[in-house]
Amino acid sequence: MVDLPLPGVSGRFEARHGTVRQGGRPLDLLVLSDVSRALREEERQAWQRLIRVLGHELNNSLTPIRSVTSSLEDLAARTDRPADWEVDLRRGLALVGGRAAALSRFMEGYARLARLPPPARASVAVADLVQRSVRLETRVPVETRPGRDVDIEADADQVEQALINLVRNAADASLETGGAVRVSWRASDREVEICVEDDGPGLPSTANLFVPFFTTKPQGSGIGLALVRQIAEGHGGSVALENRTDGRGCVARLRLPR
Repeated sequence: MVDLPLPGVSGRFEARHGTVRQGGRPLDLLVLSDVSRALREEERQAWQRLIRVLGHELNNSLTPIRSVTSSLEDLAARTDRPADWEVDLRRGLALVGGRAAALSRFMEGYARLARLPPPARASVAVADLVQRSVRLETRVPVETRPGRDVDIEADADQVEQALINLVRNAADASLETGGAVRVSWRASDREVEICVEDDGPGLPSTANLFVPFFTTKPQGSGIGLALVRQIAEGHGGSVALENRTDGRGCVARLRLPR
């Protein structure tokens, strides 16, 4: 992908290079394809999705805040207040405070997603990363199924945060069914795949899971999986979440290059 100012048109082009023969003579072939319009369309759709989810989350907090503050104003203006008006006042203020705190957490999560720095790579043992991550989850049993000892070149803090998010999501799912979580890994010459498996109810659809701010949890922020994907791709890897084929629940696969 290159940005080129060409006569009559400028924008982003896809450049492909190859060798062909014409009349027995080798020739270099350069193909330029204008992809600016397609990229702008993708950018427009991404902004629409982002604004739609942001608007939904803001309305979830602002609508009850507006309703409760209006009720409290009416209560304050009354001369014949009921005997338990102070209880109503405290409840209303608690609701406003709770929704404001939830909105603050939502915006903090968005800022964290936007400020993620490039990974500071160093050699780190996969076993150590996994052990530190699973140790923090105490709500459900978490079983570690070790693979072979292997090191990767990665930002330990970022990868650990990604694993913590995956294990926490798996534990949230398993809490619904009284199940457990299992973490394992396997290595090839080129990459390491870390699997986080849960016994939860599974997912009806996995299409929007990695869209920022999309969540299936009543109290979720929609930041966790988006952050995991950003960390994985920042390391040249990937992450996938799918329903298990051998039973109830999901499995998350975090793939990182060695």
